[in-house]
Amino acid sequence: MGESGAGQLTKMVNQICIAGLLQGLSEGMHFAQKAGLDGKAVVDVISKGAAGSWQMENRGHTMLDDEFEFGFAVDWMRKDLGICLAEANNNGASLPVTAQIDQFYKDVQNMGGNRWDTSSLIRRLRKLDQ
Repeated sequence: MGESGAGQLTKMVNQICIAGLLQGLSEGMHFAQKAGLDGKAVVDVISKGAAGSWQMENRGHTMLDDEFEFGFAVDWMRKDLGICLAEANNNGASLPVTAQIDQFYKDVQNMGGNRWDTSSLIRRLRKLDQ
């Protein structure tokens, strides 16, 4: 990726992108369920278009099934996002969405989801509806 440290910075970019993608996917799947749509059919259709992603293909159905006992843990994501936010503070990058999603993951931790997969953001949305 370039000079020493560029690989670490690239990993930060990856985590920033994944955090935003997972929040969007959580909101989309939550909306589909609240609208009475067949969420799995929605995933199957929209995953073939512009909204498609690895996360949608591999986590869309498990999110709908409320399954989160696998994958990259919320604790690890919060550690990574903390590193990203600290680096952004150093380099002057504005990361308002990343900062907000980090707080959403904090809410998931407060729900007992420290070791849940990062796709568990949808549980936070479901809790807000209660």
